[in-house]
Amino acid sequence: MKHRIDVRGAMIPNDYKWYYDWFGEDSTCPRDVMKVLSAAVPGDEIEVYINSPGGIIDVGSEIYTLLRSAAEKHDMRIYIMGEACSAASIVACAAYCEMSPTALMMVHCVSSGARGNHSDMEHMAEVLRTADQALCTAYTAKTGMSESDALEMMENETWLTAEQAKERGLIDKVMFQEPEEKQPFVAAVNFHLPSSEQMAKVKAMMEADTGDGTEKEKAVKIARARAELLSLAERKLMD
Repeated sequence: MKHRIDVRGAMIPNDYKWYYDWFGEDSTCPRDVMKVLSAAVPGDEIEVYINSPGGIIDVGSEIYTLLRSAAEKHDMRIYIMGEACSAASIVACAAYCEMSPTALMMVHCVSSGARGNHSDMEHMAEVLRTADQALCTAYTAKTGMSESDALEMMENETWLTAEQAKERGLIDKVMFQEPEEKQPFVAAVNFHLPSSEQMAKVKAMMEADTGDGTEKEKAVKIARARAELLSLAERKLMD
């Protein structure tokens, strides 16, 4: 069975959900996510669609944790449709993720509207640094980047296209792109694997060979087969 989770609008605490709903504004709280997950059984498919500017950091952390835990027992895929900014970029790291080529991702440091004297501000600065370190673990776990690189990315308020997010390992695929065919690596000059047509022709020759004849006759057959295959390869190059 397939289940859908929408992470849209502001990411807010459960107690604020009624307020946003009353005004008809998009929002997502942990209870929204938990409601869908509680209806899923192990093995079910879960699709998560993100278009969110972010929100409260502990809400982002809770939703990330819910999804990452669920991904261990469900086939989960995350799709970034419009934007995955701030706390929403944390959520995008919870499982396999694809991103629309027109979408944006933004990562930055945690902020606060703290007020008070210099001691309060110094204390809040330390709290914010600690929060940054905690949240950056989602990026390091997804990408394998170092903590210092993740924190630098956050410090610079980094905006990323789908291609840039893929290059950094923050997503797994850009949506609508066909996977590139992998070519074998070789360490030789003018080396090419035989084509499927060449292999099929040799296989037919092998099946037609009864095994009769002298060694000289077999050598002639092999030489003739090589000549035919070379001719086939040359015709392909000219086509």
